[in-house]
Amino acid sequence: MAIRDALLADYDHEMGTTRRLLERLPDDKLAWKPHEKSMSLGGLASHLSRIPEWAGTILNDPFFDLAEAPPAGAEHPTRAAILEAFDATRARTRAWMDKSDGEYNALWTLKRAGQQLFSVPRVAAFRSFVLHHIIHHRGQLSVYLRLNGVAVPAIYGPSADEGS
Repeated sequence: MAIRDALLADYDHEMGTTRRLLERLPDDKLAWKPHEKSMSLGGLASHLSRIPEWAGTILNDPFFDLAEAPPAGAEHPTRAAILEAFDATRARTRAWMDKSDGEYNALWTLKRAGQQLFSVPRVAAFRSFVLHHIIHHRGQLSVYLRLNGVAVPAIYGPSADEGS
């Protein structure tokens, strides 16, 4: 099996699960924060909608320099806007994933102000910065939803709110 095929199966599964969580966002609670140092519910969901964008540099550029990173985007104002952004980013990223095994095994480098931090195969960078990053923040989002009385859908198995 090609790396692309295995990665696409993981990607499609994780994106579907993430979208199911985003569909539950309560528009009237997007400003809610569990703690003063935490992102707001809408900020966290907006961040989730943008994470797949990392794939653009990972899969298409030899490196990324954190010193040249654009500022974080503004929070999307509604659940509909978050879902629209997520769907667009998810589709764009999926198209970028049409790579050969050689391209996935090519090294990608993360830098800060020209200083190399590390180099890893693109497939490893994609898993870490896209898939694992989404899974991490999706876990946070599930807690945010629970704390706001929103039923959490099944993720890797039944949730306390949905038995399947």
